[in-house]
Amino acid sequence: MTDFLAAEDRALLERHGLGTFDALWAKQLEAVDEPNTDGGGWSSVFRLHLEGHVYYLKRQSNYLTRTLHAPFGEPSFAREFRNISRYRKLGIPALQAAFFGQRKVDGEVRAVLLTRALDGWDDLDSLLHGWSGLSDAQQSAILRACGQLARYLHGVRQVHGCFYPKHIFLQASGESYKAQLIDLEKTRPLLFGQRDRVKDLEPLLRRAPEWSEAQLRELLSAYVEQPADSSLVDTWISRLTARRSHKETR
Repeated sequence: MTDFLAAEDRALLERHGLGTFDALWAKQLEAVDEPNTDGGGWSSVFRLHLEGHVYYLKRQSNYLTRTLHAPFGEPSFAREFRNISRYRKLGIPALQAAFFGQRKVDGEVRAVLLTRALDGWDDLDSLLHGWSGLSDAQQSAILRACGQLARYLHGVRQVHGCFYPKHIFLQASGESYKAQLIDLEKTRPLLFGQRDRVKDLEPLLRRAPEWSEAQLRELLSAYVEQPADSSLVDTWISRLTARRSHKETR
């Protein structure tokens, strides 16, 4: 695979001698957490600061996953990069890649994925922890932003697969909020219509106990583009409640 280097980031990375796979692999940085290990491989994440711009530099060695695209295994970053590229092509708001590349060195499969950090954005999980301290207008704007993000995602026939509060990032924009997604490794095409949509949405609602039914209706109103007291929103409440009950009794 040919290395990917985003046009918007090329000049900055090259000024710092970081426009190549080898340079990014060799860059000495402190990991943000303990490396993940699996099957003798490892995967680690670092923060990279360049002239006021912040990136996450992710490196893997022999950290492989099997997919239909690569039945014998490939770096999990390869799948994530394909999904990032697909989201960008489809116009789904999500994290952006600055660089991706992979190499096989003496039998070792290495991969590098560099993404732009979402500094200035808050993940929904953090906002939920301070939910009671937000104004009614802020809460409503966040609910609408989440519903609109889900509507667009499913409208272009994609399922995120981990549509959780920690993977939804929001930023205030005037009286509204912008929303985007991270962690695209499990995303896939929406194949089974309503069933896929319910399956994708329900984990978000289960992880947001701070939301009242009225607030849930506000989110779903934005999702289906119907009034919160409409019969369509009633139907979605029933579908999601049934799915949640099924999950909780398993």
